[in-house]
Amino acid sequence: MPQLDVTTFVPQLFWLAITFGLLLLLMAKIGLPRVSGVIEARRKRIDDDLARATQLKAEAEAVLGAYQQTLASARAQAQAAVKDTTDRLAAEAADRLRQLGESLAQRVASAEREIAAAKQRALTELHDVAVEVARSVTEKVTGTAADIASLGVAVDRAMAERTR
Repeated sequence: MPQLDVTTFVPQLFWLAITFGLLLLLMAKIGLPRVSGVIEARRKRIDDDLARATQLKAEAEAVLGAYQQTLASARAQAQAAVKDTTDRLAAEAADRLRQLGESLAQRVASAEREIAAAKQRALTELHDVAVEVARSVTEKVTGTAADIASLGVAVDRAMAERTR
């Protein structure tokens, strides 16, 4: 093998140094700038993506805050609507209850007037019946016709004593 021949080491090392220098020069002038450009472009794209992600995160937090504020406002409006409806229905129920109470009071007053009138009619009829019974009994006991006016006064006096 010619590579292991000691007599050819010096020329091989010479060409190795020249080839290494040319490759190093080519890499330094062409390859490495392109690689560093690609790395820098990737770094810039990553930084831009991170900045955009930060911006989108801030926007999302702002939207979330607005959503939560809107939700809280909607809840407050719903609670206010429920309270208003409850108050309105309670007021309507109280008004209906008051109207029912008034209606019942009127009915009770009317019934009391009717009862008083019926009582008065019954007392009048009772007075007339009592006078008639007294006249009939007086006629049967005494055999003579009794004075209706004096019987009326006697029945009135007896009824007055009875009601005391």
